[in-house]
Amino acid sequence: TGGHTTEILRLLSCLSESYSPRHYVLADSDKMSEAKIRSFEQKRAETFSKSQFTLDRIPRSREVRQSWISSVVTTLYSILYSLPLTYKRKPDLILCNGPGTCVPVCLSALLLGLLRIKRTIIVYVESICRVETLSLSGKILYYFSDYFIVQWPDLKKKYPKSVYLGRIV
Repeated sequence: TGGHTTEILRLLSCLSESYSPRHYVLADSDKMSEAKIRSFEQKRAETFSKSQFTLDRIPRSREVRQSWISSVVTTLYSILYSLPLTYKRKPDLILCNGPGTCVPVCLSALLLGLLRIKRTIIVYVESICRVETLSLSGKILYYFSDYFIVQWPDLKKKYPKSVYLGRIV
């Protein structure tokens, strides 16, 4: 929600028409992002007339200040919701940037790859506000993403698998 949505839409604005259709996955409790996405897609349709997108919702894997123990349960529940959605969409690429909602979706895509159903490239972009440490999502997906992008040189030093491109949002 909020900042993460703004950052991902800035990244998407740089992508060509060939990245279509786009499938957005939102937490079911996220009320702000849908309006931002629809506005972005409406403007994009003015440039790319064949632009297509969908919006899907899954249960939020972790609320702010939620206990770690209960987060495990809610994340597993979110993964169960994500599996049929990921199977249905069979994405070629997942581009994500940090909200906890991306973890179940990425883990579902990894499972589809392990089962040889569909191989998905996962690109994780750590939020620009993460200067010295990774977010919880980043700490998890650092090990599973195909490309892990950071926007600060200190993070590149701490996480050698990451790719530092400077500030991209």
